[in-house]
Amino acid sequence: MKRSREKAASELFAALYPRLAGWCRRLVDDDGTAHEIASEAFTRLWARWTSVDEPRGFLYVTAANLVRDHWRRTERERRALHRVTSEAAVRPPTEQTDPSVRLLVQSLPERLRVPILLHYYADMPIREVSALTGRKEGTVKADLHAARELLRVHLRRSLDHTP
Repeated sequence: MKRSREKAASELFAALYPRLAGWCRRLVDDDGTAHEIASEAFTRLWARWTSVDEPRGFLYVTAANLVRDHWRRTERERRALHRVTSEAAVRPPTEQTDPSVRLLVQSLPERLRVPILLHYYADMPIREVSALTGRKEGTVKADLHAARELLRVHLRRSLDHTP
């Protein structure tokens, strides 16, 4: 049984790791970090192998959470660097000078961020996002719509305030 478990895990890794790592790469903009996150997601899956019904979904949700943690850590580091350097700056930058979509997605509430990450960044159909998040398809569609509207407003506001 152990041999078949290892074979199944090895086949799953071969099938899903490249795409998961690529998805993470688009989110974190760094190859090394993306591979660390994808590897950690597989490590966590392996630890729960016998209790996970949907390994692909588990991997993407786990990776999304790890990406969120990375974004938070990066934001804390950015704020700390900003505090250190702002005293020497002639004019400190405004809070939202970077209109990048990734930062805007990061700022969404988790209820809206997870469906955006799974649907648009992992290319999962709404039906699959619904199953993974435990929400009805209509709710996922409404959350995606609300997230797009928030992103549109924030992006427009960020671009309007650009010097």
